[in-house]
Amino acid sequence: MEQLFLMVFLALGGSALAGSVKIINQGNAALVETLGKYNGKKLEPGLNFITPFLDRIVYQQTIREKVLDIPPQQCITRDNVSITVDAVVYWRIMDLEKAYYKVENLQSAMVNLVLTQIRAEMGQLELDQTFTARSQINELLLRDLDIATDPWGVKVTRVELRDIIPSKTVQESMELQMSADRRKRAAILTSEGERESAVNSARGKAEALELDAQARKKAAVLDAEAQQQAIILKAQAERQQQVLKAQATSEALQIIAKTLKNDPTTDEALQFLLAQNYIDMGVKIGSSNSSKVMFMDPRSIPATFEGIRSIMGEQVETRD
Repeated sequence: MEQLFLMVFLALGGSALAGSVKIINQGNAALVETLGKYNGKKLEPGLNFITPFLDRIVYQQTIREKVLDIPPQQCITRDNVSITVDAVVYWRIMDLEKAYYKVENLQSAMVNLVLTQIRAEMGQLELDQTFTARSQINELLLRDLDIATDPWGVKVTRVELRDIIPSKTVQESMELQMSADRRKRAAILTSEGERESAVNSARGKAEALELDAQARKKAAVLDAEAQQQAIILKAQAERQQQVLKAQATSEALQIIAKTLKNDPTTDEALQFLLAQNYIDMGVKIGSSNSSKVMFMDPRSIPATFEGIRSIMGEQVETRD
């Protein structure tokens, strides 16, 4: 009988000893109640001991970051468009005591809170804003959820909206609108291209006309300068010719005068030359384009010669 009691005692003692040893894995934590009351005892990762039959682990949870998948839900935007929205929330328990004693079924409370916040935020935006302001919506949800879950000892670290899906009717309307916008942009781009082409063409023609006018002006200036230069050169040549001719005449007269002075018998030869030059002058005048008819009395030729001879005689006598 004594052996039986000893065996029962050993069994109960071994069971109590085994029940007093608790091992908590890394990243987890546990709350311990003593006779149904929480006295602030919390088990940390590693080997822990509790009082058999008095202490009891009532809540054990991970303190690592967890992912909460929010199911799709219907929302109404400010412009009365029905959309379906789902999201994902990243969160972690910061205070295990609040997470257990401040709320019942923490995860369900988190899901309902996130759904309510999403509906509230979507109701303040128009449909177009829900697509363009997704990052702003995520920031607003993160801020509001973090404040709302703080009494539960929870820290919301990130909120991401995954899909925003309008109803089928709205999608069809959006596709028609986008198609119309694309056609409008294409028409605008085409008209702008045609306008740019016309402007470039007109500008090219204007520049071509301007260049042509400048070329003609330059050619006219060069032609005028060439004509002016030719006139100047011609005048200079004629002047030079007259100077040379005058110099030759002067030299010839000097030679004739010298010859007459040295040999008076050359008077008759000089008179003959003058008469011959007179006749040659008449021939040139008759062959000129500006002269049509020239009258000359043959009987006046001897008188002309006699006059020239008398003039030459007087000149010789004067020189003598």
